[in-house]
Amino acid sequence: MDPLDIARWQFGITTVYHFLLVPLTLGLGPIIVLFQTLYLRTGNERYLRMTKFWGKLFLVNFILGVATGIVQEFQFGMAWSEYSRFVGDVFGAPLAMEGLLAFFVESTFLGLWIFGWSRLPKRIHLATLYAAVIGSWLSAYFIIVANSWMQHPVGVELVHGRPQMVDIWAVMTNNTALAAFSHTLVGSLSVAGAFLLGISWYHLWRRRHDGIDTIGEDKRVVVGSAPDIRGRDAADHGVWIRSLRIGAVVAIVGFGLVAVTGDLQGKLMFQQQPMKMAAAEAACQTGTSFSVLSIGDVGSRDCKNVVGLIEIPGVLSFLANGDFNTTVTGVKDLLPQYEAKYGTTVPDNAALYGAAAGTKVQYVPIMAVTYWAFRLMILFGGLAAFASIVALWLTRRGTVPRSKWIMRLALLGILSPFAASATGWVFTELGRQPFVVAPNPTPGGIDGVFMFTAAAVSPGTTSGELLFSLISLGVVYLALLVVEVALLVKYVRGGVVSAMPELGDHDDHDDHDDASRDVLAFAY
Repeated sequence: MDPLDIARWQFGITTVYHFLLVPLTLGLGPIIVLFQTLYLRTGNERYLRMTKFWGKLFLVNFILGVATGIVQEFQFGMAWSEYSRFVGDVFGAPLAMEGLLAFFVESTFLGLWIFGWSRLPKRIHLATLYAAVIGSWLSAYFIIVANSWMQHPVGVELVHGRPQMVDIWAVMTNNTALAAFSHTLVGSLSVAGAFLLGISWYHLWRRRHDGIDTIGEDKRVVVGSAPDIRGRDAADHGVWIRSLRIGAVVAIVGFGLVAVTGDLQGKLMFQQQPMKMAAAEAACQTGTSFSVLSIGDVGSRDCKNVVGLIEIPGVLSFLANGDFNTTVTGVKDLLPQYEAKYGTTVPDNAALYGAAAGTKVQYVPIMAVTYWAFRLMILFGGLAAFASIVALWLTRRGTVPRSKWIMRLALLGILSPFAASATGWVFTELGRQPFVVAPNPTPGGIDGVFMFTAAAVSPGTTSGELLFSLISLGVVYLALLVVEVALLVKYVRGGVVSAMPELGDHDDHDDHDDASRDVLAFAY
């Protein structure tokens, strides 16, 4: 096997897995901030329970996210040393800011929040959570700045064949980064909203199934209590119904904002990566029509027999430029432009390009991937939003139906925005190929600041070494996945009591702030 192919599989698998954890952390953080703020303002114990339960799951996901994220940095040196040399003068600043500033703030204040219950004044304690969440968002921003520079290099000049940063402000305010960051954040809110909805539905269903909550003659919920079961009191119902409805609203709003920020990204893509735009729509011919469904050999790079079965005139123009008559250049017309500007073959340098040296450059990404990943991203996101609307309607009387199948669908629905997020990143990264650093064709772009993926892999690594690394990391990540799922399932099934074991231990609940009985004070 080609070392390049193995290295790409390794980075793709570990990165997509890591990014499954990232949006849940980014989305849950501000929701927990909301819950604790409401607790501070109202003194209502329901919000305390919501803060601690969802905070428990947030912490589990955060810790596993850190563990899986560390590997990403090591991969740059292990398998992508030539890439690291090329981008090192640019990436040094944002990645240093992420590690030394954002992550330091995030982890420090999160630690204060974990151990600060009843030890810090309530307002100070809440402020530590605000700081931790802001730190996580800053951390994501610096990472996205680095990734967006690969999509649209700015703020550099070419010195001895390598880009050197000359304008850090241009790098940090790259319009690609601003659009990607906003898109990532609102997508993360959709993920967190579906997470709240599915888990809350499960607990409301359990209360119905166990006969704790019933339906009265007016078709509204009659909230009950189970004194013999720890934590299954009337307040427990309030935790889940409020969490469910807040989660549904967050998911709906998040999807709406995803559409807005995604539209902005599409317009930037039209300017900065026209081949990716064309491949996303299987637009083999220059025109204005958006393909709802294309048939033929969509996986072919030369657009053989690709025909738009269902097309909407003008929509592609709107996605690209905000009007209905802009002509979007198709794959067949773009290809000679790319070949004329960047060459038809990989430079004949075996030391740098290995087996790829002298081979024909495939400027057209695999359209089967870009075409369907783009549509699946929209489909999964739309399903999550639609399910949230249905959930708001079905819970309008204060509880959920007793149907076990609907409960299972609600739990399964948690995966929908995760799938949208993963397919979105697959589209973003694979659509950029064959470049690991895409050229900047916009006015002011610096000629020569691009890098073929074939040149990015470490020249000294062998297929065997990379295969061993891929298998080893795969086993480790599989083990971490088992740990992640097992912990989440354990604490979800345990309900609020899993985060507040003092509930139900005695009749007097006034001392629930006692730090010695706070699970968050000793479990982490």
